[in-house]
Amino acid sequence: MPARWLTALLAKCRPAKPRTRFRIANLSRQAELAPRVDLADDAASRRKGLLGRETLIDGEGLWIVPCEAVHTIGMRFPIDLIYLDREKRVRKVCHSVPANRLSACLAAHSVIELAAGSIRKTGTVKGDQLEFTSLSPKESYNPEESYK
Repeated sequence: MPARWLTALLAKCRPAKPRTRFRIANLSRQAELAPRVDLADDAASRRKGLLGRETLIDGEGLWIVPCEAVHTIGMRFPIDLIYLDREKRVRKVCHSVPANRLSACLAAHSVIELAAGSIRKTGTVKGDQLEFTSLSPKESYNPEESYK
């Protein structure tokens, strides 16, 4: 078995997994919820979440799958949270969750983290049905993006 340092070095040399992005629409309200939402579906990306970000640009977000609970410990800005079941129906919404808080919904399968105010802007409420559309690499590019 290789030494841990060698395993860690090799892991850093692997090409990064291409970012998967979605456009999310609220079908119940006929409104675009967010045009650019990244997918966090592996242990590393779910663990990191939005930590280290200075801000979240309006229209951006992170969809964490699977996930029943999140924290905002160490966050530098408030976020909106939308908890979803497996059918992408809204189970719970949380508005402008400030830093150093915990939030959970045990009935949820995933959660979307959005810029504060996104939920109010679209009128999203418990029971709404959301639709996810996968974006091509060209569609998901944003030169004003706040992180790489």
